[in-house]
Amino acid sequence: MKWKWETFFMIIACLAFGIFAQAQLKPEGILKDKYWESFMASATMTDVEHMEGAGAVTKPFKVALEKDGEKRFAVWKNPEGRMGGVIEGWMWEIAAYRLDRHLGLNMVPVTIERRHNGNRGSLQLWVESKMAYKAVLDGKKKNADQPPAGLKGVLFNRAVYLQRAFDNLIANEDRHANNILITEDWKIILIDHSRSFRTGSNFTENLLYTEKSKTHPGTMSALPEAFVDKLKALTAERLREITDPYLDAKEIEAVLVRRDLILKEIKRLIEIKGEKEVIY
Repeated sequence: MKWKWETFFMIIACLAFGIFAQAQLKPEGILKDKYWESFMASATMTDVEHMEGAGAVTKPFKVALEKDGEKRFAVWKNPEGRMGGVIEGWMWEIAAYRLDRHLGLNMVPVTIERRHNGNRGSLQLWVESKMAYKAVLDGKKKNADQPPAGLKGVLFNRAVYLQRAFDNLIANEDRHANNILITEDWKIILIDHSRSFRTGSNFTENLLYTEKSKTHPGTMSALPEAFVDKLKALTAERLREITDPYLDAKEIEAVLVRRDLILKEIKRLIEIKGEKEVIY
């Protein structure tokens, strides 16, 4: 059998993907996480603009940050307690970012705590995107804005499975197609986590994303081995270290309960499809 160079490079790309599959934000950006955290904590807030519209339920502010000639945009919000009949919490935005980085997903933009007008809140780095996932779903009807074919399409689909696994873990009941952002190179960025880390029985007895779910239909069909290993290694103590002081003991316990449900679902899928089809 003769090997073509295209086949060779495809294999190399797939091997590389097996290691770095969960990385969504660009590697050079991830390496600068600490830089951006420091920048966002100390930069001057200018051009504060109240975001409006149907998607701005928590009344966030888009702000410009300036320091030493550097200028970036960010989103500040501080919802806390019951708003419109739903419990919201700005602290969960930060917990989601920290847990995302620990798991190696790199889907959530840098998020820190920052005061504005004396009030505590979350500040999240603004990430430019091509569109929201809703445009992809709508495009299926219009034959437009569809993920690329071949390897890039595989990578995109696997990123969607990771998004579902992450939202299952943190019980993000507010995930919808407008807060899943798609970049120019078809990477997935996740925003809006102020309705996460639920502790009620609805969020500890069942996962949000399942084949039979009426609100979040979908499966975790294939997941990276490194991600699954990190799930298995999670402990209450480690979660406290990662998320302190933004999650309480009950919220941490609920995360571990959902982790066990995820591992149980992975085991079920392996029994049906085989390990090589589920874990890469």
